[in-house]
Amino acid sequence: MAVFLGIDLAGVPSKPSGMALLTENLSAKTWLRYLDEEILSDVDSYKPLVVGVDAPLGLPRGRESLEKRGPPHFRVCDNELRRRGIKFFPITIGAMRTLTARGIKIANAIRTRNIPVYETYPGGIQDILGLPRSHKNLKQLIKGLRKLGIKNIPEKITGDEADAVTCAYAAYLWKKGLCEEIGIPEEGIMILPRLKTGKN
Repeated sequence: MAVFLGIDLAGVPSKPSGMALLTENLSAKTWLRYLDEEILSDVDSYKPLVVGVDAPLGLPRGRESLEKRGPPHFRVCDNELRRRGIKFFPITIGAMRTLTARGIKIANAIRTRNIPVYETYPGGIQDILGLPRSHKNLKQLIKGLRKLGIKNIPEKITGDEADAVTCAYAAYLWKKGLCEEIGIPEEGIMILPRLKTGKN
C-alpha cells in the first residue's frame, strides 16, 4: 500500500523530530527521531510516495548563504503566506537558519532516492483547515485531524508528532490533486491544501 511521510523537523539532532506515516486509507502511525541517519533510514524502510517536511527547503532568490546578514529575507512562498495572513518565522532569523540548513540537507538526501519532497508548514495547513495549531490546543488539533478521516492517532502524542501528521496529510492531498504549490523551484515549493474550509 502506498504511504505518505510527514517530518516535523527539529533544527538540531538533540531535539526530537516528529515523524508520521499515512496510508492511502488515512491510517496513521507516529514516532520520534533525532539523528539524520534515523530519519533517512525510515525513508528507506517505508519508501513513501511523497514526503512533506516542516522546514524551509531553499533560500530566497539572490541570497548566497544563511550566514550572510541582510536581505533578501523572504521567498515567494513566504510572501504568499504573508499575503494570506498566515503567521510564520522568516528563515533568516535565529534558530530558523539552523533549521533551514538541516532541512535542505535532509531534502537533498531524500531526493537522491528519487522520492518527491515538498516543504510543508503545519501551522499554515492547520489555519487553512480551520484547526488549532499544536502549541495552542493539541487535544483539539488531534480531534480535528480525526474529523478529517485520519485514523489510529494515539491519544497521547507530542505536538511534533501531530504536526508531522499534518505534513503527511498535506503530502496525501498533494497526491490527490487537492494541494496548490506556492513558490518557485529554486527557492523551494511549499504545498498547501486547496480546501477552503475553516477560517481561511
